[in-house]
Amino acid sequence: MVRILAVDDEKPIVELLKLTLRRSGYECIGVYDGITAANLIEKEPFDLILLDIMLPGIDGFSLMDYIRTTGTPVIFLTAKNAVSDRVKGLRMGAEDYIIKPFDILELQARVDGVLRRHGKLQALIQIGDLQINTLSMQVYRNEREIFLTRKEYELLLLFAQNPGVVLSKLTVYERVWGGEYPDNTRTVELHIQRMKKKVGWENRIKPVYGMGYRLEA
Repeated sequence: MVRILAVDDEKPIVELLKLTLRRSGYECIGVYDGITAANLIEKEPFDLILLDIMLPGIDGFSLMDYIRTTGTPVIFLTAKNAVSDRVKGLRMGAEDYIIKPFDILELQARVDGVLRRHGKLQALIQIGDLQINTLSMQVYRNEREIFLTRKEYELLLLFAQNPGVVLSKLTVYERVWGGEYPDNTRTVELHIQRMKKKVGWENRIKPVYGMGYRLEA
């Protein structure tokens, strides 16, 4: 699974990024200062970093000097809109420079573009006779298109990108719906049942007792 680190001292922005990217099937971790980010980057690998410039502890430009040695692609996401700052960020090796406030759909497209350039994004996912085009968000089985709701597509993509992994109801809900898993709800079960029936995966996605669901692929 693609892992993205969002570094921004504005919690609402971090939560928005986490929600949006998780719905696209990515794992997104958020931190709020440069020191925490540096410590995390030292310990864990990431496929992309979304980086604010004005951060407590270590600013984004200083952090970029360290990130550059890891080879991890970076997109600056900042309110600093001066041409000199944009030029500096790009010359330091950033893949892109996005100014706040930003359009979330444009951000998603730019994230996908960077991941694709670095070979991190698989445009076509083929599992058995099912093909998922992650760019057009279309699903085909034996060359016939299957029409899914947005939630059904996000569920399908989540399982397709994590074959063999047990996904708990809590994890599924957080990735697809966002927020905490509510008590006394069958939302996850019902959506998985409908999605499985539409794509013909009744025997591929199986419940793991007391744990969640797993795609056998």
